[in-house]
Amino acid sequence: MATNTRILVINPGSTSTKIAIYQQEKVIFLKTIKHSPDQLRRFEKITDQYEYRKDIIYDELKSADVPVESIDAVIGRGGLVKPIASGVYRVNDAMRDDLLACKRGEHASNLGALIAYDIAKLLPSAEAFIADPVVVDELQPLARYSGHPLFERRSIFHALNQKAIARAHAKSIMKKYEDLNLIVVHLGGGITVGAHLKGKVVDVNQGLDGDGPFSPERTGSLPVGQLLKVAFSGIYSYEKMSEMIVGKGGMMAYLGTNDAYIVEREAKDGDKKHREVLEAMAYQVAKEIGAMGTVLKG
Repeated sequence: MATNTRILVINPGSTSTKIAIYQQEKVIFLKTIKHSPDQLRRFEKITDQYEYRKDIIYDELKSADVPVESIDAVIGRGGLVKPIASGVYRVNDAMRDDLLACKRGEHASNLGALIAYDIAKLLPSAEAFIADPVVVDELQPLARYSGHPLFERRSIFHALNQKAIARAHAKSIMKKYEDLNLIVVHLGGGITVGAHLKGKVVDVNQGLDGDGPFSPERTGSLPVGQLLKVAFSGIYSYEKMSEMIVGKGGMMAYLGTNDAYIVEREAKDGDKKHREVLEAMAYQVAKEIGAMGTVLKG
């Protein structure tokens, strides 16, 4: 690949869209675009945000005097495709159709491939890729057990970020990622804690709508008995329950905001409720880290 190759990187999250342009390994442009709940509330489905976020990316590139035509490749965050091995994948029509149809669920990460594919199509020789999508599955057999055969634990986590930071750490201590045992934590709109055993994530909480610590907008694990009573109370529809678990859970449910910066500021200013919720989230994350220590045998 030529030394002047430019790669546009797109990382859509539940509360932000991060974009960067790399010239080989050098970052020449970096931007985090925050999305408030009010901005996103008008979209019925997450995939409906796709044109809105794509237009914002174009606007940011234009403001930074970065010609779209100068881009040679586009890589987006990988979404909810079928479970696959860690790696880099070319986006094609089949993947695009799967993500638009939300065949395996809805999540902001689905937008990465969709936006990358559309931008690449308009460029003369660019292609679109995803890397380490959220469905990277390296779970060991014991980690798949839930407690009932109807419910198998699934691998849905922040694979891209966890793998990248694990490799960066390995490089910083002059080791190979594949030679290390690590516990890696992603803190964002969702929270995942992964046990990395010699380059494989052998256990991790299902951070989308499964288990683990609560986060700024997700409930994480809930008391099953109480959840059943609420689900069958007749008060909530399936859609409302789903929204309660993903999008309006966690900090959002307790404090009415998913902005951890606001919560931290209020806590520092002496608000006891904000402080307690923040500490409760940290407490649950710390418990999950301890559990993953057991997976890696201490």
